[in-house]
Amino acid sequence: MLRVHYFISGMVQGVSFRYFVTKIAEDLDLTGWVRNLPDGRVECVAEGQENNVEKFLRMLNKGSVLSRVDKVKVEKEEYIGNFSDFKIIH
Repeated sequence: MLRVHYFISGMVQGVSFRYFVTKIAEDLDLTGWVRNLPDGRVECVAEGQENNVEKFLRMLNKGSVLSRVDKVKVEKEEYIGNFSDFKIIH
């Protein structure tokens, strides 16, 4: 099991990017959260099977149809397992 903290830069706010992230996470059986940051980035924490977390990163780098991802900063963290689902937080 793996926990990863992401910071996504580009045109990722106002283009349904958080909903895109949530759908992918749910499809990959990941738990965690996603939110917009005041500086225009999107922040996300995901936990789950290592291969699913790796697939998740590939999808984040591609982005949604309406978004443009310039950079995904990845910080691996110790797995905690304290999430029951994946949700958008404000």
